[in-house]
Amino acid sequence: MAVLREPAGRGGSAAIHDGAKPGDLLKVRGPRNHFALVDAPDYLFIAGGIGVTPLMPMLAAVEASGATWRFSYGGRSRASMAFADELSQAGAVIWPEDEKGLLPLTDLIAACSPDTAVYCCGPEPLISAVEQTCAAAARPAPHVERFAPKVIDTTGDHGDHAFTVVINSNGHEYLVPADRSIAEVLQAAGERLVTSCAEGVCGTCETKVISGTIVHRDSLLSDEEREEGVFMMPCVSRCAGDRLVLDI
Repeated sequence: MAVLREPAGRGGSAAIHDGAKPGDLLKVRGPRNHFALVDAPDYLFIAGGIGVTPLMPMLAAVEASGATWRFSYGGRSRASMAFADELSQAGAVIWPEDEKGLLPLTDLIAACSPDTAVYCCGPEPLISAVEQTCAAAARPAPHVERFAPKVIDTTGDHGDHAFTVVINSNGHEYLVPADRSIAEVLQAAGERLVTSCAEGVCGTCETKVISGTIVHRDSLLSDEEREEGVFMMPCVSRCAGDRLVLDI
């Protein structure tokens, strides 16, 4: 488990760095995976900084499967890049910014075959650049994992108003004001809704929608999933109309 200390965070990484010791037992929730490795004949892994962490076990799995792969790992400097030596020995390309500049994303994406699965994890500017490069090359959206929410333009999305949320299992109804999230209202009322990041990044609160029009403000769902309108992240997303029925 790799945890980067985040001085501007909410205390989780600091607690691990300052309080956890070898041999300690930590209570955790079960795994929830929105960054799964899909079956493909070829892979391109693009890592930035500590975003290399989730890609390493994927690389091991791909190696074991016999699929072909490329792995490009960028960071500010070689000294700051965790696992750089290990990955270099495995055949990954290490790309320190102070030595080589930014990762050549256009060239990396252009070398992909139609069947190549592209995976990226790292800081938001890198992920956004990979998404834009794939779109410009008319490729499917890459598989990405974010550590922080992307900037969402809410102008004209019709979500900044009060609306009613209905709990399908018990019929309870709650008014969600314009200045509070669905998750905040439901948790304050004692309804069963587990959250974690409260920023629409982790997917812990993902909830099925029975009826109502969703205003998506998360950083997780794909464009296709948003169009389907089946799931939402109630920690940040809202309702375009007056009423939303959730499968809780």
